[in-house]
Amino acid sequence: MSTLDEKYNKLEALNHLAEQGGGLDRIKKQHASGRMTARERIDLLLDPGTFTELDKFVVHRSHDFGADKEKILGDGMVTGYGKIDGRLVYVHAQDFTVFGGSMSRANADKVVKVMDLAMKMGAPIIGLNDSGGARIQAGVRSLAGYADIFYRNVRSSGVIPQISAILGPCAGGAVYSPALTDFILMTKENSYMFVTGPDVVKTVTHEDVTKEELGGAMTHNEKSGVAHFMADDDDQAIMMIRELMSFIPSNNMEDPPLHPSDDPIDRSDEMLQTLIPNDPNKPYDMKELIYSVIDNHNFFEIMPYYAQNIIIGFARFDGHPVGIVANQPGYLAGVLDSNSSVKAARFVRFCDAFNIPLVTFEDVPGFLPGTSQEYGGIIRHGAKLLFAFCEATVPKITIITRKAYGGAYCVMSSKHIGADVNYAFPTAEIAVMGPDGAVSILHKKLSPADKAEKVDEYREAFANPYKAAELGYVDEVIFPRDTRLKVINALEMTRNKSVTNPPRKHGNIPL
Repeated sequence: MSTLDEKYNKLEALNHLAEQGGGLDRIKKQHASGRMTARERIDLLLDPGTFTELDKFVVHRSHDFGADKEKILGDGMVTGYGKIDGRLVYVHAQDFTVFGGSMSRANADKVVKVMDLAMKMGAPIIGLNDSGGARIQAGVRSLAGYADIFYRNVRSSGVIPQISAILGPCAGGAVYSPALTDFILMTKENSYMFVTGPDVVKTVTHEDVTKEELGGAMTHNEKSGVAHFMADDDDQAIMMIRELMSFIPSNNMEDPPLHPSDDPIDRSDEMLQTLIPNDPNKPYDMKELIYSVIDNHNFFEIMPYYAQNIIIGFARFDGHPVGIVANQPGYLAGVLDSNSSVKAARFVRFCDAFNIPLVTFEDVPGFLPGTSQEYGGIIRHGAKLLFAFCEATVPKITIITRKAYGGAYCVMSSKHIGADVNYAFPTAEIAVMGPDGAVSILHKKLSPADKAEKVDEYREAFANPYKAAELGYVDEVIFPRDTRLKVINALEMTRNKSVTNPPRKHGNIPL
């Protein structure tokens, strides 16, 4: 019979063995590739000393292909819970040093357990992905494990925040769990995502493409829009997750976390008086306006490389987090197209799901014309953004800085689709279309001089905010320098807003 000391020594030995993962050689190889191990990542992500690991001694249950001859404690997945800035979160991290972090039925069960706990406790779940994919020896049980995770991703959507960091390979069916989560973060050089790899692509389509070109961080941040953030390395990625968490609540029943601010609420900025050019055809950088009016100039931009004609991200006003949606006149004149509509729509729906007020800065000349947009479904994609703003019941504040033309005016959180407070700068132009286009339709056979006169007449009559203000479509025309105080006042006034959509299973967003 074992003594007490022997029993305690055994526990200590097993703990040490589990923490070694695939062994020192594989850990060194992981470090040589510029990547941390799963446990190192978790230690950096969570507040010091708060991580509690679950299922540390789980091993796989496979027998085929000699799998039963090699079993490693933990089985390539580290799961548990801890805290970020004192708030409970659940974590699952693939350990690439153990069977390449591949998914077995046993470690899928570990993920399922923490996902179920996260839902019960109303806490965010963060996945750190670094895996070779499904474990072949596990057969269909591995696929079943993936599907069990996908099902929980969907059940959790809009209830608890879900964040995925791609810190190594993520291929095949493994990509769909991150794709179902709220935010995806990738690292340069070390991470990639694709449904089928370069070898399969070459066999089927005869295209020669590298892993990075096919599914690297820049590909998914700039071209596909699959990813939301790009970090230089594991360290920066994990710091970005911690910052992201500071803006969002733990679940859909809570308000976002308040961070007391020392930035005066009545701070004005004379620079804003001249930011918007008098010439409506001259571009300017909308980010200058955003940075000027938010707390401490701290804007956490999302998807900065994709569809740059629209800006989305988190900021704070008087310590309260908000989601910002803004047209960017400095890129494609700020027009709405398919990609920018989908980018903004998904963000609006996230903010609405998690009680984060929406502040919209509008300068939009319309939707991008052309066959490629029409054939690509601009009507359907633009309708997604319209649906998202209409559906959102959180406080909605809109500031029209310059152009607000046609259907795009309606879509960008206008008074008519439920915005609570609508401001306009004196430079705002709210009309069916721009002066040149309108005159060309209304007066088809005019001399250049007469046309110029009619353009001036149209601009005087419509290209200003006062007609809309007369009708109550704009609540107040404000000086640009006062934007910060006006937005804070509006957010404070709408803080206890209570609106519910009609009872239904769910709407049918035009996907």
